Amino acid sequence: MSLPDAKPAPSSAAPHVSPWIAFRHSAFVVIWTATVVANVGTWMYNAASGWLMTSLAADPFTVSMVQVASSLPMFLFALPAGALADTVDKRRFLIGSEIVLTVFAAASAALVWLDLMNPSILLVFTFLLGAGSAFTAPAWQSIVPLLVPKQDLAAAVTSNGVGVNISRAIGPALGGVVIGGLGIAAPFWINALSNFAVIGALLWWRAPASQGDRLPPERLTGALVVGFRHVRFNPDLRATLVRAVGFFFFGSAYWALLPLVSRNQIAGGPELYGLLLGAIGIGAVVGAFILPTLKGALGPDRLVAAGSVGTALTLILLGIARHPALGIAACLIAGISWIAVLASLNVSVQISLPDWVRGRGLAMFVTVFFGAMTAGSALWGQLASSLGLPEAHFIAATGALLGIALTWRWKLQSGAGVDLAPSMHWPAPVLAIDAEADRGPVLVTVEYRIEPEKRDAFLVAARDLGRQRRRDGAYAWDVFEDAADGGRFLETFMVASWLEHLRQHQRVTNADRIVQDAIREFGATTEPKVTHFIAAQPSSTASGSIG
Repeated sequence: MSLPDAKPAPSSAAPHVSPWIAFRHSAFVVIWTATVVANVGTWMYNAASGWLMTSLAADPFTVSMVQVASSLPMFLFALPAGALADTVDKRRFLIGSEIVLTVFAAASAALVWLDLMNPSILLVFTFLLGAGSAFTAPAWQSIVPLLVPKQDLAAAVTSNGVGVNISRAIGPALGGVVIGGLGIAAPFWINALSNFAVIGALLWWRAPASQGDRLPPERLTGALVVGFRHVRFNPDLRATLVRAVGFFFFGSAYWALLPLVSRNQIAGGPELYGLLLGAIGIGAVVGAFILPTLKGALGPDRLVAAGSVGTALTLILLGIARHPALGIAACLIAGISWIAVLASLNVSVQISLPDWVRGRGLAMFVTVFFGAMTAGSALWGQLASSLGLPEAHFIAATGALLGIALTWRWKLQSGAGVDLAPSMHWPAPVLAIDAEADRGPVLVTVEYRIEPEKRDAFLVAARDLGRQRRRDGAYAWDVFEDAADGGRFLETFMVASWLEHLRQHQRVTNADRIVQDAIREFGATTEPKVTHFIAAQPSSTASGSIG
């Protein structure tokens, strides 16, 4: 059974949504403004560190390692960070993390100011700052739904992209000017100071009170396991991750090699490098303005394909660029293409996730994003060392075009319109024994009486139900047929503990309920019978008397 009501297909004629709608909400305005200020400092640091590395070591592979050191922490730490984002107070976690980041940023600035920086130390601090960003990225993304109502979420995601790219337009260009006027250490100090903007904004903001009963927070290891399982059985999220790999692996080439294009190929100084990075940001801001129109005309899948074509064109132009004008034109195209793809993928991730696993799902996206960027940056740096800068760009451009065809069957935003709010329709279990929270595992059985002519349709629909159970925390699921009693079926699923089963009660969504109600319609006359079994253990008195 296809259950079309559970997943309506997104319409390509969806109404245009202005990214500025989110600015009606004061909490969003304050957090957005503070992050733009902090991101300006971050982009000044990125530009300054990339340029500093070209002075410390001219080898293309070593220069590309700056991008690797920046991206690798996201790949390594985003998943545990996502689990933390789902299990701790997000606001307090972000405040503490931003304070630590400020300390690291100030230490790196002091080393540059004292002329003690070398390639190895620069890569270490770039890695540490990247690690700080990795631990905060899922939490930052998962608080967006707390700043705006659901109907403004897509606009808020796009507005965040605009903010990132405004800072990307301002920060590198300002960094180049500051390096020329105040010296290489100045952008490092400005980066450290800019973090105080987000610390102040977070101290001001108060998250809305959560609704419903609060269960104890999940433990980190268990939260990670459940998060992996959810991703495995969430087809909408998996499709987005595949499309992300197909784009970011090849798009990483111009980020990794741009310092060398600026210094060696075009023969410019830090001002030109800052201008090229700023042009990417300006292009992204322009792209954000036309994004609603493009999305309405193309839909998310074709829009991402168009962004990939634009990225391939960028790589070709940078491969042949020998004049600043051509480099700037290439970077403007890069920015438009980048925001088109990134915003589409980010919205696709957000709408595929219920709130309870949002941090972990976003962390998986961040992990895939920066894993592809890290692997790609290392590869393109190595190819530039062995084959040359132009050849590395041309190979990456070819790969970006091939990526469109190879990932096309994975569709984006296919879960648009699905209601992932908690349904809370499961009744509280009736217990005749003492069930401690950590006692388990727990076996849940659901007995169905199915009319014989509906047997095959029931079994097909039950597979969708099985994926749903696993998305919500079950680690084993199956359905059995009684060999001696025709029409009697037993669905079974297992969860790690009684507490984890109680969490399942809170995780079931309205979309899940549609599937479950459809399953019940296969029954003849009786309601499904639900039974709970908990792993039996001897009482402390009995165990003490043995022997």
